[in-house]
Amino acid sequence: MSGGGLLVAGTTSDAGKSVVTAGICRWLVRQGVKVAPFKAQNMSLNSFVTREGAEIGRAQAMQAQACRIEPTALMNPVLLKPGGEQSSQVVLLGKPVGELSARGYHGGRQQQLLGTVLECLAELRGTYDAVICEGAGSPAEINLRRTDIVNMGIARNAGLPVLVVGDIDRGGVFASFFGTVALLSEEDQRLVAGFLVNKFRGDVSLLDPGLDMLHGLTGRHTYGVLPFRHGLGIDEEDGMGVRNSRASAPVGEDVLRVAVCAVPLMSNFTDVDALAAEPGVVVRFVDRPEELADADLVIVPGTRGTVRALDWLHERGLADALVRRAAEGRPVLGICGGFQILGEHIEDEVESRQGHVDGLGVLPVRVRFAREKTLTRPVGEALGEQVEGYEIHHGVASVTSGEPFLDGCRVGQTWGTHWHGSLESDGFRRAFLREVAAAAGRRFVPAPDTSFAALREEQLDRLGDLIEQHADTDALWRLIESGAPQGLPFIPPGAPA
Repeated sequence: MSGGGLLVAGTTSDAGKSVVTAGICRWLVRQGVKVAPFKAQNMSLNSFVTREGAEIGRAQAMQAQACRIEPTALMNPVLLKPGGEQSSQVVLLGKPVGELSARGYHGGRQQQLLGTVLECLAELRGTYDAVICEGAGSPAEINLRRTDIVNMGIARNAGLPVLVVGDIDRGGVFASFFGTVALLSEEDQRLVAGFLVNKFRGDVSLLDPGLDMLHGLTGRHTYGVLPFRHGLGIDEEDGMGVRNSRASAPVGEDVLRVAVCAVPLMSNFTDVDALAAEPGVVVRFVDRPEELADADLVIVPGTRGTVRALDWLHERGLADALVRRAAEGRPVLGICGGFQILGEHIEDEVESRQGHVDGLGVLPVRVRFAREKTLTRPVGEALGEQVEGYEIHHGVASVTSGEPFLDGCRVGQTWGTHWHGSLESDGFRRAFLREVAAAAGRRFVPAPDTSFAALREEQLDRLGDLIEQHADTDALWRLIESGAPQGLPFIPPGAPA
């Protein structure tokens, strides 16, 4: 017998689908329900490697953590990793299967993947009491409905009830709710059970008349109004987005300033979240050389376009600033693509297909791009501390000298590694920050008790609290267990022919 299910859709991208899905998962698992997350198709440059060596979206990995289970490829069978304006790498069941243009993907390839997606969902539903699915963008993208496998396409084929989330902080949420339903076909509308308002500020009683009118117009209930809360986002999907942080009070006398180069196609910029969580560490994303002047540490992050990012650094004047900085013995850390950029040269016939390209030459590393992608979860030691990470890259690095550092190397105060997530290891992060502070001449002291894993758990519990305290959980459970209510009215005009 299949377990229950729910699809969390949204009126727009960034309406809060990922957060609501994680919150429902955490609420359910606290009720003793065996639950798993699912997203049929994800477009993201922030990805994660499962223990079996499969690449999935980081949001699904965090949602699995909300469920207190290990993430697997079943939870995100299709991952699209943009490589530019026109094409993406298609990752199927955790492994790359090729590059496709948007026209080629939506023109036929996407629909071919529907069977695989449904099989993964069915396997999860056969294993868990409930599967909470996340949609993508809006279910009312009428230009894409014919080939949709992540919103109403998956809901219709799997018989899932749909909850539509709207971000009221943006304004226009009532029109967005009504319009989303009214642009769906009659068959799809039967599955849209109701709405969830997200990011509300103020007195909820002032919203009640609007919710009553929305019910009158659509025949659908609102299942909750979630208040606006700062700092509740889980790992973002948008590889082009950047986040800034404000440091809490430092333990020592100084703060530590970290500048992250906002390279094109930036991937896994979540690597710096653990730094931003440290009291006294200020993280900002930069795109001008003068912004490096007062930085105690500069990070060149991962990217899906190493050569393109290298060109961008040259065009912006950041390349020369990084070379000068390394020569002066001021701390620089390159992660994955950033590590490759800091090397001597790159041989790339896979990603950019530009052949031989000179790197910045500040690390004794030569990189050759292989067609097969490295997907591993390494464990090691650095600065006397245990470190865990994950690797996602086509570039194979040959280190010719320098001091070993997490399968990469270190020369002076310039460090490079392919390991994502290493800074989440608390002991290593503290040791690394002490080195950076000493080199920068800062009287900065890492907090002795910051646990990044514990902070993640607190964040997920806060999401569970939001659902438990501000959603109609009894009605939500009925949806998950029994499906959409019968007799939901059709709202014209419906989907265009």
